[in-house]
Amino acid sequence: MSKFLRCLLALFLLCSPLVLLAQSAALTHADAQSDRIAKLEQQIADSKGSADNAWMLMSSALVLLMTGPGLALFYGGLVRKKNVLATMMQSFALMAVVTVVWAIVGYSLSFGEGNSFIGGLHNLFLHGVGAQPDPDYAATIPAQTFMIYQLMFAIITPALITGAFAERMKFSAMVVFMVLWSAIVYSPMAHMVWGKGGLLNAALGGRFPMLDFAGGTVVHVTSGVSALVCALYLGHRIGYSRQAMPPHSMVLSFIGACLLWVGWFGFNAGSALSAGSLATSAFVATHFAAATAVIGWVAAEWLRNGKPSALGAISGAVAGLVAITPAAGFVTPMAALGIGAIAGVFCYLMVAHVKARFGYDDSLDAFGIHGAGGTLGALLTGVFASSAVNPIFKDASGRVLASGALEGNTHQFVNQAIGVGIAAALAVVGTLAILKVVDAFIGLRVPEDHEIQGLDITQHGEEGYDWEHPVPVAVAAFSQVAAHGSGLARRDAQVVMGD
Repeated sequence: MSKFLRCLLALFLLCSPLVLLAQSAALTHADAQSDRIAKLEQQIADSKGSADNAWMLMSSALVLLMTGPGLALFYGGLVRKKNVLATMMQSFALMAVVTVVWAIVGYSLSFGEGNSFIGGLHNLFLHGVGAQPDPDYAATIPAQTFMIYQLMFAIITPALITGAFAERMKFSAMVVFMVLWSAIVYSPMAHMVWGKGGLLNAALGGRFPMLDFAGGTVVHVTSGVSALVCALYLGHRIGYSRQAMPPHSMVLSFIGACLLWVGWFGFNAGSALSAGSLATSAFVATHFAAATAVIGWVAAEWLRNGKPSALGAISGAVAGLVAITPAAGFVTPMAALGIGAIAGVFCYLMVAHVKARFGYDDSLDAFGIHGAGGTLGALLTGVFASSAVNPIFKDASGRVLASGALEGNTHQFVNQAIGVGIAAALAVVGTLAILKVVDAFIGLRVPEDHEIQGLDITQHGEEGYDWEHPVPVAVAAFSQVAAHGSGLARRDAQVVMGD
């Protein structure tokens, strides 16, 4: 071997370990970089999951706020003072009763895998509902968070019905009725619209894909139509149409309406199930619709009666919030303004004219606002839905398809009408059957003398207001004024009366 070749071989043998060391170092560096990238991606995913989870827990609290104190105050102020506690107690009791029903069987029937009409029994007692997400519903939050959020909807929906039979249904009958209604009416409708394999589920390939972002049919059509059935079945309150039955405290109702407006952001924006841009869009649409609905209702009332009332303003706000509920995650802000304005006028006509013409005693206008407003909102969603806001429909290649009629998808209006029809039919049949069963076993309506005395005393043994102490003192003080004309006595009387 030549001297040159020997030198080359020696050089090769000398350098080979260095090359191997360099290659090993490069591989180690690449592996470390890959690990860092993987960890960074996991941290980003964890951060997004944490943000989404925080938003959904807050939204859950906001929706619960809608029932108590929101709805409790809103409905409580609208009844006569002898029924204020009984009315508020109905909302409060449902916060407890429906929670237990939901944990045992309601969630499984609503969101468990079943058939096109109702979920199965795989999630009884919340079996399998834990910290891991269910990607079919919400990929970034625990399944338990999704469950508790949906529970808040299941609580407020039957609570809305109580406005129709206020001041005349027995508390015991109300509890039994609502337990059965939650399982027979609410759970099937929730499954059909939002559950896996549901007949109307637009996100998971339902037979009639209906757009219902936050519960226009599931919550408002079912509760509103059921409320009308209850009002017709129970009949008028004693003295209805012969004596005035004005709200006993507009202050309570005003506060309740404001709480409903605030809580509705959790109701609608929370239905995005994440803290992203879709939640923002639903938040904006919700607020805009409520605002124009107030203007629409008050304007119609002002033209008819010559004065804008506080009752009209807060009723208009609720009407707008109801109507935008199915559309919140599908429409632009300008469309939301239009939906709200239409809903304000439409629901005013339902309450002020249609109810008066047909003479049914829907005590707190649950049908006129929730049934009518929910139906209107569901149908208008099929008109104004925009794929630019929420590209929910796509073809096999992933191309975005039109969402609403204004974009060219005129068949969507038909799907919306089918969904409304199914919700109404289920509510009528289910509610009527439950009413008959409960009436046969325990009776629905309080005795006539109990209704005259008031449900606070006869159903719960207590009163919302204590008038016993101030009245005799006030009478005594004014008696002194009448007898002596004393400035001091006059001042004492004013203090007693709160002047």
